[in-house]
Amino acid sequence: MRPTTALVAGVLASGASAENYLGFNSGATLADRSAKFKSDWLAEFKTAQGLKNAPGKFNAVRLYTNIQAYSQDDPIEAFDAAIETSTKILLGIWTSGTDSIDKELSALTKAIEKYGSKFTDLVIGMSIGSEDLYRVSETGIINKAGVGAGPDVLVKFINQYKKTVADTGLKNVPIGHVDTWDAWTNGTNKAVLDAVDWVGVDEYPYYENGKGNDIKNSGTLFDRAFNAVSGAVGDKPIWVTETGWPATGKNWDQAVPSVENAKYYWQEIGCRKLFNKVPTFWYNLRDSNPDNEMKFAITDNLSTTPLFDLTCPTKFDTPTSTAATGVSSSTGVSSPASSATGTTGTTTGSGSDSGSGSGSGSGSQAASSPTPSGSGAYVGKSLSAAAVVSLALVAGVFALF
Repeated sequence: MRPTTALVAGVLASGASAENYLGFNSGATLADRSAKFKSDWLAEFKTAQGLKNAPGKFNAVRLYTNIQAYSQDDPIEAFDAAIETSTKILLGIWTSGTDSIDKELSALTKAIEKYGSKFTDLVIGMSIGSEDLYRVSETGIINKAGVGAGPDVLVKFINQYKKTVADTGLKNVPIGHVDTWDAWTNGTNKAVLDAVDWVGVDEYPYYENGKGNDIKNSGTLFDRAFNAVSGAVGDKPIWVTETGWPATGKNWDQAVPSVENAKYYWQEIGCRKLFNKVPTFWYNLRDSNPDNEMKFAITDNLSTTPLFDLTCPTKFDTPTSTAATGVSSSTGVSSPASSATGTTGTTTGSGSDSGSGSGSGSGSQAASSPTPSGSGAYVGKSLSAAAVVSLALVAGVFALF
């Protein structure tokens, strides 16, 4: 029998997947980088819950930070909107490029004190970090994805968070980390895997250069990456924290943005593989990253009538027997079976979506998503150098960091 601590962790982990949440990602700023306020989140949450022909109720949201945009440590106003609309919250603490999460924890503590159980009862999980391991990987560095954080830093922050909430209504909320799929198959990141209750995976077949990333192959590419993660993380529950296909933008190798292809991806990946089966946070309800040429929003101006019909079909193109085995690359990253050669796309990517954040002395919170994966994984979505500079300037002006 496992030690008691392991049993407790197992209970938490199983609880993390007790409900197959449906939600969207939501950054702290709008497309012009102005701060979002309560009314902005209310509009998002009401649209999400009222989407016509949705395959379930999208009543959850994934946030990247606890801090209201352009403040030091005020709680993000998304909390107010979530309480008013009974929206479940996947919390996020921004951890890239910083040696302190004190202000994130301060904002979270203030929210607990202000809202009490009305807030904490809505929290379904806490993600310590977002794609930090990708950013410090060889491919992330090549793609200029921004400053990340290594396993030791993330584990330190996880432990700090646990101590902070030990006597609060969040003490039993399962803890995870969000990263690109191949970060989880890389054995050098095992310390993070061991420290979390659930695993958050960002997958974008659209960005899988050199692997036949035509829309008709997107289901196979998604499944192979997902299965590679599943094989690497054992009994840890997997949450799909970002995925989607752009409706507009430039072609990426064989991938073509279009409303028709965004609909196909929704059906082939969302309906077939994820919705009501795996906790899922789609990217995205509305666009808020001006640096990303590719636009992933499924709505126009937050209309409850989406760009395409969200009705799920009963038949799909992707074979159900997609290989679950991975092929180890020379870097120690397990790549999906389709990429035995370890082909890595080249990209400068663009964009991110999180917006404001974590004020610490050396500070972080540039943004998030979409971002590329590395080492034989899909690549794209990186935070461009221009975006990093721009966000750093904004951060300096508002003394966020």
